[in-house]
Amino acid sequence: MTAQSLIDTARALVAGDKGLLAMDESNPTCNRRFGGYGIAQTEEARRAYRELIVTTSGLGDAISGVILYDETIRQHTADGTAFVKVLTDAGIIPGVKVDTGAKDLALHPGEKITEGLDGLRARLEEYSRMGARFAKWRAVIGLSEAIPSRGCLEANAHALARYAALCQEGGLVPIVEPEVLMEGTHTLERCREITEEVLRTVFDQLSAQRVTLEAMLLKPNMVLPGLECPRQETVDEVADATLGCLLRVVPAAVPGIVFLSGGQSAELASVRLNAMNAGFRSSPPWALAFSFARAIQQPALEIWRGNKAHMLAAQQALYHRANCNRAARRGEYDSSMESP
Repeated sequence: MTAQSLIDTARALVAGDKGLLAMDESNPTCNRRFGGYGIAQTEEARRAYRELIVTTSGLGDAISGVILYDETIRQHTADGTAFVKVLTDAGIIPGVKVDTGAKDLALHPGEKITEGLDGLRARLEEYSRMGARFAKWRAVIGLSEAIPSRGCLEANAHALARYAALCQEGGLVPIVEPEVLMEGTHTLERCREITEEVLRTVFDQLSAQRVTLEAMLLKPNMVLPGLECPRQETVDEVADATLGCLLRVVPAAVPGIVFLSGGQSAELASVRLNAMNAGFRSSPPWALAFSFARAIQQPALEIWRGNKAHMLAAQQALYHRANCNRAARRGEYDSSMESP
């Protein structure tokens, strides 16, 4: 794939008022969520749930790309149609998560390093043959008074940059996801400070690894106070802090920023995304879109609960949430859009 083809794919993922749906939960994570609703923790149950998602009528109206997991990209609908074909036929670009998870970082208590670089070139070639056109790698940054350390930031930024370079070499658009976690008592200002440091480090490493910025997307956290922080800032304060941070560190060459939801409720993620798009006084240098997982899926999962009879209602809930975020991209989301 040529450099221009990669650039075209990156732009297509954030074109108009669409965004991404992340359905790349690992099997253990998916099983844990199923367990909370009494759903069988089996491969067939996971396949059925994922079929519910990819066959939702009209999903392509709001979703430009879907991030799959290694098991998911190999799965089929009950009638034998590959999920990748279902998505492509709906005008949705298939992608895949390629890291192998966050592990303890040696000699750095409480900190993580994301692994998966070994053998990545060959895996990317396989995913490309299967129809994937982009990939995702998540780095996890914990936040407290003592962390993150400089060693943790540099190790994760270097891994993200090497992954991104391998993706572009192999003809896939890399989504670069450095996530500062919401857990903790930290203030919004502390999150802003660390998010800025994280992103500066990541873009330094991307430059060192010769990654083409026009052919990648950034998937960052919003700048938020910790979940246990006594003060929880308003929606507008969060939007201002997030945009101020990004304007200082994200090059204009990057075509789009696709926010992760990071455990926010479905409605709150939409409200905050909307505030950023509605509040920008002029056109931002990059598209402000979404790459939500639970903030789109959770209402559907709560309805489905493994019961085939609930499939249509669950799909309607999924479609509704996707369209709420489509409206938020235009700065037109309103709480009146929510179902009673």
